Amino acid sequence: MNNPYVILQSHKLRITDCRLEIIQEFLEKNIALSHSDLEEKLRQQFDRVTIYRTLKTFLEKDLIHKVLDDSGATKYALCSHGEDNHDHSHEHVHFKCEICGETTCLEDISLPQIRLPKGFEKKEMNLLVQGICEKCH
Repeated sequence: MNNPYVILQSHKLRITDCRLEIIQEFLEKNIALSHSDLEEKLRQQFDRVTIYRTLKTFLEKDLIHKVLDDSGATKYALCSHGEDNHDHSHEHVHFKCEICGETTCLEDISLPQIRLPKGFEKKEMNLLVQGICEKCH
């Protein structure tokens, strides 16, 4: 599903220029993007608050997920699921290239099961692998 209109409609979101542009940016780049990445690209069209609110809405509607990154910046990635399937796991491996700095979701690699001690409750689990991506190799 690579049509921004269909993506927004399938998540029951109103279609706005900002939402379309942000989804298009995720689709074109196919990597995790930070608020500042999006702001740099879209600053001529939208202010930083509009971009922030759009990302917040996308998170709430399970359209994007947060990505662990060692830089301290919050990054986001477009969730990969079909139009009618919003039930998916964000628990997959992320890969950060040491050369270009891009962070990519590796959807086909699931995280291992971790048994926590009694009294601990898992809310979220992340695994970041660092190395050299196929473009930089």
